Amino acid sequence: MNVNEAMNLLKEQGYKHTGKREDMLQMFSDHDKYLTARDVLEQMKENYPGLSFDTIYRNLSVFVELGILEMTELSGEKHFRFTCSHKEHHHHFICLDCGKTKEIETCPMRNIESSFKGYDISGHKFEIYGRCPDCIQ
Repeated sequence: MNVNEAMNLLKEQGYKHTGKREDMLQMFSDHDKYLTARDVLEQMKENYPGLSFDTIYRNLSVFVELGILEMTELSGEKHFRFTCSHKEHHHHFICLDCGKTKEIETCPMRNIESSFKGYDISGHKFEIYGRCPDCIQ
């Protein structure tokens, strides 16, 4: 997903086109990694001095609900990034230092599905955490 697709989706769903929303989405596009609501507020407060944490969080929640952003929880804090453009099922390695991700093409559910015969599984999430080669150096 890119900023234009995201803004079009917001419009289709009845949300107004605002500079704040577009700037938030552009930030995610520019960084291509997981960001916290605090990261977003820090980067936007210069251009929007009255911007509140609640406004940031509400917009992030809308973006997740509409599938524009993905969310994960690291160290008790929610982190957000643009939804991957891949349509194939995959998972992520997430660097705990810089927030960058690497896609994992293998899915562990393939190996354990037989253990859940008779269960109605509605979804799953698999993430690996650590430090990327750039952060180890």
